[in-house]
Amino acid sequence: MTQSHTSVPKRQFKKVAILFSGGPAPAANAVISTAAASFMRRGTEVVGIRHGYSKLEKYDPAHPLVEDEDYLVLDEQALKRTRNTGGILMGTARANPGKSVSHPSHLSDPERTSRLRASYDALRSIGVEALISIGGDDTLKTANKFQLFQNFLPADLPRIPVVHLPKTIDNDYFGIDFTFGYFTAVDVMANEIRNLLADAEANAAYFIVEAMGRSAGWLAYGAAIAGEASLVLSVEDIPPEERSIERTVVDEAGAFMGYDDIRNPGERIVEHEIMDHELFVNRLVNTVRVRENHGRKFGVIVMAEGLAELLPAKYLVGIKRDDHGHIKVSEVDLYRKVAKWVGGRYKELSGKEKKFTPLQLGYETRCARPLAIDVILGSQLGVGAYRALAEEGLSGVMVSVEGQMQLKYVPFEQLVRQADLVTEVRHIIPGCDFHLLARFLEHYPGHK
Repeated sequence: MTQSHTSVPKRQFKKVAILFSGGPAPAANAVISTAAASFMRRGTEVVGIRHGYSKLEKYDPAHPLVEDEDYLVLDEQALKRTRNTGGILMGTARANPGKSVSHPSHLSDPERTSRLRASYDALRSIGVEALISIGGDDTLKTANKFQLFQNFLPADLPRIPVVHLPKTIDNDYFGIDFTFGYFTAVDVMANEIRNLLADAEANAAYFIVEAMGRSAGWLAYGAAIAGEASLVLSVEDIPPEERSIERTVVDEAGAFMGYDDIRNPGERIVEHEIMDHELFVNRLVNTVRVRENHGRKFGVIVMAEGLAELLPAKYLVGIKRDDHGHIKVSEVDLYRKVAKWVGGRYKELSGKEKKFTPLQLGYETRCARPLAIDVILGSQLGVGAYRALAEEGLSGVMVSVEGQMQLKYVPFEQLVRQADLVTEVRHIIPGCDFHLLARFLEHYPGHK
């Protein structure tokens, strides 16, 4: 649903806040600076909230927000030549003020919405009249809850319109084809993989690389294709017939306990989907042995970190969850486990030793200097935030682009399930042309 451009704003705001939440992504500052500059040209003051919702959700009127400490005034000096810089101008965090809201009925519960109300009060305390939310699917969920929560405020209180800008190097967002930072992250990782290939060839060895991608394989696939990896696998490559359900116990915080009977208060039994990890390991070993038969005694195998979610619970004991309920896959050490399993299985089948070095890639990509394509995309999304709020008078929408960077505005209700207020993950469709490209290149005659 493409929106037309108008030069005269429908609404003039005195002050707008920009908030960034979740993991960093290249071109974050392009988004922030263009959104801020768009409003500043119309005489609107713009502030950047420091470290996501972490200060807002704990707001106490007895301790007012402090400029520079809790928020920044984004003026011309602060924005000077920032579009092509790495990092995030005002920082980020994973605080989730909507954590206690998991059903629409919770929105009318003052206790469950207390942190949303604190965030609202904090923004109003410094005169904010509109909010630009930048972040991943969890931040989108929070923006949606913040929007809906305001429907239950007293009628005499002003509403804060909110628009969301999609951010994730994982690129697993519905409503937009590619998210800003994705191509830069792919490029950084691809360079690393090419270096590892040269190292592997020199030593007739293998690297087992775990790439970021909690829920989908976009980043792993992009990096593997561009970096000429020997094999790439993600959650999309584990079909239903290779999955099963196990019953296991989790503690009060949701961490796996590793057995299936309740022993302490607060524990509960959950059903956990797992993959056949023996079959998975065999697939990797078979790739190594087939490559050897073709004279290639080295390689780089890339896996998406989200595969850790499919491990049996005994391998996840004690792994904590974040404020959004996700296990901290970076703490699972999937790459080390798989390298050990593959090395053992290879020796068992071949009778030979081979070096499989585990390596984790991803964090070094998040604050890299952005590529031009991400700066362009991020800049358009930033301008889109202004156009959605001021020119179109919208609220409760995610800014997106299509075709030749044409802006469109997607309502939250098309992106968030209304029954449980959860977003859907956009996976790579098995058998799609992008998926098949990786499979083709694994067998390409010129492939290393």
